[in-house]
Parts: sequence; C-alpha cells; structure tokens
Amino acid sequence: MSEEAGRKPARVVVADDQTVVREGIVMLLGLLPGIEVVGSAGDGDEAVELVAEVAPDVVLMDLRMPRCDGVEATRRIRSEYPGTQVVILTTYADDESLFPALRAGARGYLTKDAGGDEIVRAVESVLSGDAGLSPSIQRRLLERLSGADPRQVPAAEPPDGLTTRECEVLALIAEGLSNQEIARRLHVSTATVKTHINNLFAKAGLKDRAQAVRYAYAKGLARPPAS
Repeated sequence: MSEEAGRKPARVVVADDQTVVREGIVMLLGLLPGIEVVGSAGDGDEAVELVAEVAPDVVLMDLRMPRCDGVEATRRIRSEYPGTQVVILTTYADDESLFPALRAGARGYLTKDAGGDEIVRAVESVLSGDAGLSPSIQRRLLERLSGADPRQVPAAEPPDGLTTRECEVLALIAEGLSNQEIARRLHVSTATVKTHINNLFAKAGLKDRAQAVRYAYAKGLARPPAS
C-alpha cells in the first residue's frame, strides 16, 4: 500500500484486552507504510464504540476479550458499520476460533506471530475486497473443505438446541470415530470434544454413543453407511 500510488493510508483501530500487547501492536503499526492508527480499544464494546466515533477502514481484532469478545464485536461492526472491515489478529488458530470469526464477517485472520509485511498485505487485501488470510489459515480452510464427509448431512436447523459444532461432533460419532480421532479431525483438544459430547448428550437426552448414532441418523445429521 503505497502513498506514492496516490492512496491514502489505511485508518486502523486496534482492539486487544492486554495493554502491553495492544501498545506493542500500535507501536508496530506506526512503523508500517500505508497504515495510520486512529485508536485502540481494550474490549469488544470499546471497539464498537470507537468504530462509531472514528469510522476506521479496518479493525485489527483480538478474539478473547472481556465483556464483548472479538466474534460478537465483529458481528456488530459488520452489521452496523459495513464500511469498516475486520481482520482478526489473535493467538488462536483453532477451528473453534477461526470459523465463528469468519462467519461473523471477518475478512482477514492472522495470528500474532505475523510480521509487519503480512499485516500490511492483509489490510490491503480486505480493503480491495479480497480475503486477508495467513498461509497457515488458508491451509486450515483447505484441510477443512477437503476433509468434508458426504455422509455428514447437517440439518437446516440444528435440533434440540444443538450448536453447529455439536452437530459436527455427533456426525463424527456416527461415523465411528473415537474422541481422539474427532479431536484430530476438528483440530481441537480431546477435552474440548468431551465437553461437546457432554453438552449434546444433555440437550438431546442421550445416554451413550449407540443412542447418539441412532439420533444422528433419525435427525438427518448423518447417513448410515451404504449397505
């Protein structure tokens, strides 16, 4: 992004709840060509308020913040202030962080080990209408898409209050995967898988995995293997 090309610097807001990290990002951005920091926020609510006040081009948004997290703040900003793009800048690159953020409207997603050049490219990309994704995030998306199983058939509306991720876990149970295998498939910890299973069992009134498999077939969340 070059001012020599006649383009004004991108006006950027930084949102991160850790003061030292936030100040460090602001300092780094101040050294990068084509970027002007116009404010910083300590949580999602402050970020939304700041967007309303200064109308930045881009918000660099952390995910794990108090009061209002980065996903909810992104959703509100994209809904209320569509002229502002959001690039997630976070420590976390797991599916449970990545996909909700993208669904909320984030156009870019970087981890905090990204260099200055990578941040500039992401900002340029989202302002030109492209996605600003780091190479590792692009690989994760491709892995997720290429790993899709045609026997998994998510219902239009998840039954019994199940979340989308709980439906995914249930479909993998129906496929016969163990907790460890599900964790590897979804790029999450085994403890996270156990939490999802406990939650979906409670919501659907299930007692064991055999019941879970029958429930998944009955609700259209998975198809039985072809006989």
